[in-house]
Amino acid sequence: MRKILLLLLLFHALFQLRAQRINIPIETNQNALVLQTDKDNRLGIIYFGKKLSQTAEYLNIGKAYKYNDENAGIYNGVYTPSGTFNLAEPAFEILHADGNTSSDLKYINHQVVKIDENINQISILLKDPIYPVEVTLYFKTYAKQNVMEQWSVIKHQEKGTVTLKKYASANLYFVAKDYYLHHYHGGWAKEMKPEDTKLTAGIKTLDSKLGTRANLFQPPTFMLSFDRQATEDDGKVLLGTLAWSGNFKIDFEKDSYQNLRLIAGINPHASEYALAANEEFKTPSFIQTYSENGKGEASRNMHDWARKYRLLDGEGSRLTLLNNWEATYFNFDETKLTSLFKGAKDLGVDMFLLDDGWFANKYPRNSDAAGLGDWQENKKKLPNGIGYLVKEATKAGVKFGIWIEPEMVNPKSELYEKHLDWVIREPNRPEIYFRNQLPLDLSNPEVQNFVFGVLDDLFTKNPELAFIKWDCNAVVYNAHSMYLERMKKPQTQLYVDYVKGLYKILERIRAKYPKVPMMLCSGGGGRVDYEALKYFTEFWVSDNTDPLERIFMQWEYSYYYPVIAQCNHITDWSKVGIKFRTDVAMMGKMGYDIVVSKLDEKELEFSQNALKNYANLKETIWHGDMYRLVNPFENQMASVQFVNKNKDQSVVFNYLTENRYDLVSLLKGIKLSGLDTKKKYKIKEINLYPNSKSTINTEQIYSGEYLMTIGINPDISSRRTSVVLEINEVK
Repeated sequence: MRKILLLLLLFHALFQLRAQRINIPIETNQNALVLQTDKDNRLGIIYFGKKLSQTAEYLNIGKAYKYNDENAGIYNGVYTPSGTFNLAEPAFEILHADGNTSSDLKYINHQVVKIDENINQISILLKDPIYPVEVTLYFKTYAKQNVMEQWSVIKHQEKGTVTLKKYASANLYFVAKDYYLHHYHGGWAKEMKPEDTKLTAGIKTLDSKLGTRANLFQPPTFMLSFDRQATEDDGKVLLGTLAWSGNFKIDFEKDSYQNLRLIAGINPHASEYALAANEEFKTPSFIQTYSENGKGEASRNMHDWARKYRLLDGEGSRLTLLNNWEATYFNFDETKLTSLFKGAKDLGVDMFLLDDGWFANKYPRNSDAAGLGDWQENKKKLPNGIGYLVKEATKAGVKFGIWIEPEMVNPKSELYEKHLDWVIREPNRPEIYFRNQLPLDLSNPEVQNFVFGVLDDLFTKNPELAFIKWDCNAVVYNAHSMYLERMKKPQTQLYVDYVKGLYKILERIRAKYPKVPMMLCSGGGGRVDYEALKYFTEFWVSDNTDPLERIFMQWEYSYYYPVIAQCNHITDWSKVGIKFRTDVAMMGKMGYDIVVSKLDEKELEFSQNALKNYANLKETIWHGDMYRLVNPFENQMASVQFVNKNKDQSVVFNYLTENRYDLVSLLKGIKLSGLDTKKKYKIKEINLYPNSKSTINTEQIYSGEYLMTIGINPDISSRRTSVVLEINEVK
């Protein structure tokens, strides 16, 4: 009898343990994502939103959601599988070694590792109860910045190779009245054109299948508002981005219960991946921040996180530069280039950047139709080599940087003739070119060595090189790898292995040259993401340098990337005055693409003074808090403010963006943000054109409270199309 009683007690204890649901709160200072196991030990999301002060109360959240329908519980899964009980879009799809396509994932355990006072990493192990397949979900929280990073690692111990058909980075679940998606489209010189969509039943997809220049038409960034559209300073909003430099897919599925599921990761299109036993597949990071105080706070969260934890040298400095591209294009020689060095010094920039056209001999790079892949100095243009230019630039008092595009090849090149097997191309189909070029196959370790060698050789021969502009101008057509074919690996791995190969190259570069500044370029912003920016200090926003267009582009980019990462150049793309062009470019990492000798006396004087003003304000612009005061998409002007962390310096950029009714002057003040209400401030207008006078009273002292409650009128008008105000604390 005693034995029977003990067995009954043991059975009861096991039943109670099974019935006890596991709660996993994943928190930042302000926000929480709460996971909970169900009766079958599957893990779901029961809460996403503002952090509760009493952690124990998360246990009660599940009671607020009634899952009576036999299908209801599947929708909130934290990593929904395919082929068993799930009726929604899966995050995970697999072909087992025996040909079975079903999967199920159940909670096994989780660990919380405190990396430091600000960062926790939570790992959650899920396993298939039938097949030896496991997925570990990782959540990395940055408490002060209210940013969460998540990814997954997949492995198995099956007797044979399994095929990953879909392998998302993130699978989130939201409950709200309505959902509003802010996303983007565009093309070359038309980046970051915003769209606002109220999500309806079904699936809305953001994706790319371009391979290399994956963001050309659509970037992997978005804002998602809950209940109603968030404004700059109000509303619930999630700001999200995928850190991956290749094909991506982000699905928003509004289900039959009016709840929303988000699945983000590598695009599974043509990307099934063979995984051997005990081999790990790590997905890219999905990065998100949530705010209940509008888009502005969410973006400042992301900026603080990026500068401290992701952008290379994000808390450091940047070089101002003069680029020769719009001054010379491909038509230059040593004499012409060295004459531009003096202009760089006269202007007052830190560096001269030599752009495309300096290389190749058998097929000289005199246009974009030849030479890519042959990375030797063109002897006719540069008989004394790059080293001579570096020395001459140093003599002139400026640093020297150089452009490369090492991932690409022209069919008219020696590299193409010698290594056709290194080129991504279908062997039995006509070649299709993008800008007269083809991508090299970075899945091939030999090609990885070659690409690393291009940059390594430049630095070995010219150790004083100060800067690299790394370009990528082609997409992938006719995707086929001779290397994968030779290794008997599936061609469907090419899109993924290309990007992995790129990261291997960049890791080697940064291991050997950790501090050299590098600009990420892809005919503009066609490639920017937070995995690439681990290796780059900045990115080229767009080949479109028209300052009016740039106001709108830079506005949208700034939600996701701090302006220290955004390269803004003064060029001759637009014929508006040098002041307007300069004022717009100053709102980030400033540079020039002009012929300095063609500036008249006043233009040169203005530019020199503007660079001095920039030097005084750059720390506030680069590392301060950004506030968008007047939205150019909704008004005739734009106004953007930066405030340093001590709140003793600020700068406000104001631009007239539309003048349909001959605007004479803005009739009301602009309320500032981010200042200390108790501090006193003075305001002065900077970047004034020679012999012009400001209408701003520079002697008036204002409290921070006044400036944020009443505001200041920048006196923007058709005669004053850009006004820059410097604000300093009166001590």
